[in-house]
Amino acid sequence: MGRTKPLELTAKDRKKLEAVLARPTSPAGLARRARVVLLSADGLSGVEIALRLGLTQEHVCRVRRRFVEEGVDGLADRKKTGRKDHAVPQATIERIVQLAMSPPPPGRTRWTTRLLAREVGHTSGTVSKVLQANGLKPHLTRTYKVSRDPEFAKKVRDVVGLYLNPPTNAIVLSVDEKTQIQALERTQLPLPLRTGRASRHTHDYKRHGVLDLYAALEVATGKVVHECTERHTAVEFLAFMKKIVRAYPRHDLHVILDNSSSHSTPAVKEWLAAHPRVKFHYTPTSASWLNQVEGFFGILAKQSLYLADMPSKAALRRHIETYLDSWNANPTAFEWTKPAAAIIRSHKRMLDRISQAVH
Repeated sequence: MGRTKPLELTAKDRKKLEAVLARPTSPAGLARRARVVLLSADGLSGVEIALRLGLTQEHVCRVRRRFVEEGVDGLADRKKTGRKDHAVPQATIERIVQLAMSPPPPGRTRWTTRLLAREVGHTSGTVSKVLQANGLKPHLTRTYKVSRDPEFAKKVRDVVGLYLNPPTNAIVLSVDEKTQIQALERTQLPLPLRTGRASRHTHDYKRHGVLDLYAALEVATGKVVHECTERHTAVEFLAFMKKIVRAYPRHDLHVILDNSSSHSTPAVKEWLAAHPRVKFHYTPTSASWLNQVEGFFGILAKQSLYLADMPSKAALRRHIETYLDSWNANPTAFEWTKPAAAIIRSHKRMLDRISQAVH
């Protein structure tokens, strides 16, 4: 078998090529070409190199020629050739982005990739890639509501001040009612969790009425005073406030409430005047998220009420009370960290934003 003339390799070039082989992150193609050059420098023929590395002789010749003409740097991976006519023009990309952020056509509630594709003359797959590259998701929506309360800043400072700097020798309570808790009974028994199978339940159910839950979350400890009622009028609210006063007989009470009409009836105001150690602090309108008990209601819904199978309102009442007894045995206090000034700034930015929104 004839031998090919060995490649001339300087000590510097050999060191570079051996470093490529020693580096585990080197691209496979570059490592293969470096091995071809090193074997050629050691005097192996093109046929022997091809057999040893599983290449064709033509491939070995091309690598040798690249090294002779361009040196070690010429062995690096090159950009692959291919079609360029399928690339989306920048003007089209900008049009897709602008359309996706504009109101949809009449009769539509949102843009879809197919609808956008018809507008710009491209495939829906191309439109999807453009939207993804620009961080746009027309299929997703979120709800929001911004408070228009003229005393928003004043009320936020008041409520957040109770969270971050509670009064000495006083109890701060976050009070609200979770209304319309339904007693739903599935038409068939749910199937429990099994290996490889999620728990299952029927989609249909029987209604057995609703209950309302009044809750007073003690901000410092997380303990909850509660009462399940059939209605949620001012009468039930006032009865619950009397229960709270009995539960805390020796402390001043600062009660955080939302702006429900049942919280400020003449009877409630009269009772409040007769109990000077109880002071109400109202959250801004459309800002019930400022009331910490709402976080507790979210936990209750996920851990206790979600998918609950209740044959009656009495069963639902026992179920809720059992959960709350368990919670109070090991209560968890929520830690408020956001200062009032940050909330007010964020609220102002949102008001400025919606005042400039396109309708």
